[in-house]
Amino acid sequence: MMKIKGGLISFNNFLSTSKDRDISYILADSNQVNPDLVGILFAMKVDPSQSTSPFASIADISKFQGEEEVLFSMHSVFRIQDIKQTGENNRLYEVNLTLTADNDPELSKLTDYIRQESSLDEEGWFRLGSVLFKMGQFDKAEDIYQVLLDQTKDNKDKADIYHQLGSIKDDQGKYQEALAFYEESLTIKQKTLPPNHPSLATSYNDIGLVQNNMGNYPESLSSHEKALEIRQQSLPSNHPDLAKSHNNIGLVNDSMGNYPDALLSHEIALEIRQQSLPLHHPHLASSYNNIGNVHYNIGNYPKALSSHEKALEIRQQSLPPNHPDLASSYNNIGAVYYNMGNYSKALSYYEKALEIQQQSLPLNHPDLAMSYNNIGEVYAKMGNYPKALSYYEKDLEINKQSLPPNHPDLAYSYNNIGEVHNSMGSYSKACPFYERAIQIGEQSLPSNHPNLQKWIKNLEHVKNK
Repeated sequence: MMKIKGGLISFNNFLSTSKDRDISYILADSNQVNPDLVGILFAMKVDPSQSTSPFASIADISKFQGEEEVLFSMHSVFRIQDIKQTGENNRLYEVNLTLTADNDPELSKLTDYIRQESSLDEEGWFRLGSVLFKMGQFDKAEDIYQVLLDQTKDNKDKADIYHQLGSIKDDQGKYQEALAFYEESLTIKQKTLPPNHPSLATSYNDIGLVQNNMGNYPESLSSHEKALEIRQQSLPSNHPDLAKSHNNIGLVNDSMGNYPDALLSHEIALEIRQQSLPLHHPHLASSYNNIGNVHYNIGNYPKALSSHEKALEIRQQSLPPNHPDLASSYNNIGAVYYNMGNYSKALSYYEKALEIQQQSLPLNHPDLAMSYNNIGEVYAKMGNYPKALSYYEKDLEINKQSLPPNHPDLAYSYNNIGEVHNSMGSYSKACPFYERAIQIGEQSLPSNHPNLQKWIKNLEHVKNK
């Protein structure tokens, strides 16, 4: 919270407050009993003549007489004016907030943009499905789109619905289903739209994302280049969709180990987004996140940490608290601390990520596998090999269920289990895991990819034991 001073904060439920500072202080101070928690006293300034957020005194009907309770409506938004420590042991903070009004420039810009982005050309149930999807409520969104698909005969609506169903399946990690929906949508669009229509670019873009998730990097790069070509012909040079194409080309190059090309693409995407998007838009967080990943991959950990912290700061202000993208930021920060040798901090961030993912994702989602893998790596570094093996096996089990048999992430899983057996002196057990990692890597990665070369060296090492 210290990093977002001057920014906005929203509460996702009805907010009960008290005009009695002493009562509020007691409640905040009580959190200090737990050494893992800090107490926060929110001091709120409200100008009734300016604020448009509903709030009311319920002192006369409150269950707790004497509290002078004031109730704020759901999603009230406040600006953080000041943060200061008040406790003797640095574990109690006072945060001064001011209730915003609809004419707050930053809030208006962000909400207007997101409203336009999620509702453009959409009405009724289409709009609700889009909003639910953006909130991460995938099952509810899918139910709505399936009903709409059964009811419509319009080709444009069918193409849009198939595309949205593809987006849902992609976010759930069901990549084959996602690809089928996207391709069905693309087929309809190719029959009904001009060849340089922006909607075709959207289809190629999202097909490329799924192909990247499946490890089909050359096909993914081709799809994203088709999307970029259409967008360059049909959109202004600073349009956010151009940023998407540059961003996604960067993702593929990152996956293929082409780090300089990846960094260049992500920096172009960030520059466009800074020109065209509100200050705290989630897509800005994605750019910082991806730049952080490239710096991480080339070993520039201070720059990686700075980028990932910027991404986390934006996501904390713009997304629900259990959104999978927050888990992604926690995982990435954990990875940086891991490589800087700060294993206790790494474990803390990884566990935050896993907690969110267990609440918001299917049990066999690849992102859960990645969190299990990350926690396993920390335990391996700390010398706790039985725990490391347990987490690596959870990672492998999910990846076998959810990924194609030659996906690179499966190779990483097999290699990591091999490394644990190697560290425990079980060289004969390590060999088949290294061999399987190499077999998959040779099918899915360039021959000069650094990880493939590493796995080959690992196998040579245990064979010489």
